[in-house]
Amino acid sequence: MSIEPMQIASSSVPQILAERDGNRLRALLSGSWTADQAPAIEDCAARLVEKAKGQREAILDLSRVERLDTIGAWVIDRTIHNLRKKGRRIEVAAARPEHHTLLGEIDAHGFHKAPERNEHSPPELLVEIGEGVAGAGNSLIGGLSFLGEAVVAIGRILSWRGHFRAPAFVHQMELIVLRGVPIIMLISFVVGGIIAQQGIFQLRRFDAADLVVDLLGILTLRELGVLLAAIMVAGRSGSSFTAELGAMKMREEIDALRVMGFDPIDVLIIPRLLALIIGLPMLAFLADMASLLGGMLVAWFYQGIFFPAFLDKLQTAIGIHTFLAGLIKAPFMALIIGIIASTEGLAVEGSTENLGRHVTSSVVKSIFMVIVADGLFAVFFAAVGY
Repeated sequence: MSIEPMQIASSSVPQILAERDGNRLRALLSGSWTADQAPAIEDCAARLVEKAKGQREAILDLSRVERLDTIGAWVIDRTIHNLRKKGRRIEVAAARPEHHTLLGEIDAHGFHKAPERNEHSPPELLVEIGEGVAGAGNSLIGGLSFLGEAVVAIGRILSWRGHFRAPAFVHQMELIVLRGVPIIMLISFVVGGIIAQQGIFQLRRFDAADLVVDLLGILTLRELGVLLAAIMVAGRSGSSFTAELGAMKMREEIDALRVMGFDPIDVLIIPRLLALIIGLPMLAFLADMASLLGGMLVAWFYQGIFFPAFLDKLQTAIGIHTFLAGLIKAPFMALIIGIIASTEGLAVEGSTENLGRHVTSSVVKSIFMVIVADGLFAVFFAAVGY
């Protein structure tokens, strides 16, 4: 048996005395293991790892540790895990209750370096796929549940058992419709012109450039106008809803509404949801008109189709069912955007990083589901011959 001083200093400086007994090492820790002694703590930890070489067991005696803070506990916990990785059996003995509690918290929260994972191994990929599928299922169930709550709230308002907040509804109509008109019409105008230009160039190969009017009219009224409007609303208003509700959730304003006896669904969600359902068909109609106008100007410039001739051909190519096929989709797309934006906003937790993730998730999910809904409507209309 031998006793080797590993560090000698005043009582306030961390030090360790090592006592070897065969294949067992007993290390007596003393002094202040605190942040102001960080260099000395690291030196003691390095010496302990060095002295533990060749030993099967090690006992860390903390009976003479005067002070221990998070830094000291973290270094001790890291050293313990490093030794255990090398096959040593480590035991902590004679620690004060408060020191033992602090070490337990450090160990429970995993502040030591986590083991490296092979992200490309088949089991890990299967786990990630499973987690993604489970997350999508939970999101779907949560969205349906939230939709039920919204329907019940609307039912209360229609039966005069709930209070409809008209000022909030008008404010949301202004934000969604009135302020969204310029950007939506501009983008629709440009896209309509691009489609007309490319359509003319391709149809000229078959000497059928005049059919660009049919192409533009049917494509715009059935698919393009409502889809452009919905995507823009999802990116503009949907993200705004998520950010507003998330910020209120972080500041506990939603909890304050519940304490005051208000239902957050009635106060915050219903005005936004109704404004979306009513406003998106309006925006889709304006997007249709802007897209047709852009295509009309391009057709006149590239093909020489004057406005009266364009309108005559357009009237022949489309019918009222073509126009309604696009507008019918708008309320359903608006409902999807509102539900996703609201659920993502209410799911925000207490950090700005979490808020950013939910805003991004809201926009991505909304655009994806809008495109999926448009595809389902296309299949349905084809099946019924509409």
